[in-house]
Amino acid sequence: MKFKAFLTDNGVNLLEKRFLPALEKTGKSCHLYLTRDHALFLHNLLNGDGVHSVAQFRKEALFHDYRISSNNDDRIAFALDLSLLLRALRSAVAVASEYSASAATRLEIKLVKKLSPNSTQSMPFLTLETRGYKSAVIQDIPISKPLSRAQVTELQSALESAQELPPTLVQVPDLNQLLNLVDRMKQVGDVVNLFISRHGDLSVQVSTTVISLGAEFRRLVVIGEQTNAPSEDQNLSAQTRSSRSISRGDGQSVQVSVKHFAKSLQCHLARPDCAFYGIAPQGSCLTVIFQFFIPGSRETDKSISLHCRLPVLDPGSG
Repeated sequence: MKFKAFLTDNGVNLLEKRFLPALEKTGKSCHLYLTRDHALFLHNLLNGDGVHSVAQFRKEALFHDYRISSNNDDRIAFALDLSLLLRALRSAVAVASEYSASAATRLEIKLVKKLSPNSTQSMPFLTLETRGYKSAVIQDIPISKPLSRAQVTELQSALESAQELPPTLVQVPDLNQLLNLVDRMKQVGDVVNLFISRHGDLSVQVSTTVISLGAEFRRLVVIGEQTNAPSEDQNLSAQTRSSRSISRGDGQSVQVSVKHFAKSLQCHLARPDCAFYGIAPQGSCLTVIFQFFIPGSRETDKSISLHCRLPVLDPGSG
């Protein structure tokens, strides 16, 4: 199997400044899944524990001269340490900036096999090579043995399952407000109760026997299945409205870990333009979808996507 490409300036900026810092907050280790058309960073899709996250890029968003080949339909996947990749990328950018005043530089990324120190067996590496006018700086990032055909098939199946959308999504107006809230929630409890309705209500709450802390957002933008809020519910308390909505079948509630909820919000480091929350059928998970616009427009950038799925602690109701 072979993979080699050159990172574009936009690709370097996307990875170094935005996505790798965000993804590292989800977990240091992830799978990098390369296909003919896409590069994907996948967290926890095969082990089922923790926050599942999928960051997908069309190859043109990150690379040029993209070349990949394998006997598994030109698909390659392996595990790597994101902190090592980020450190190598930042180092490569620093080296490139030293050369840029006098000559053009190119940042090549490729899969190689090398003998590691004190070893007689070749090991796989993801290599970053920064080429200047008179020299090159090479950085080797250790990776796992590439996944077998059966494992790649399992990963692809898990990816397709993870990309299924909830029937109702509500747009969160301000991620910073949720970030500030979750910092306070950590001091109160470990479980957050989350409610979403088809008429655009979202509430998050942490409760103990002595204190409750939360926030409610009403009349949010709804994508997918939606209904009008009953007029008789307008002046009721948030708790009563959510209970009535669940009873009618136009609302759902789930419980998730505050720690997982906080990790999903760290995706704000990737600088999404907006975010949507939804609960899967039967309350099987909480889905967070981050949307990116083409710079200078309100048009969705279809070359980039990022979403998370949070495991529920309780199947909830609805």
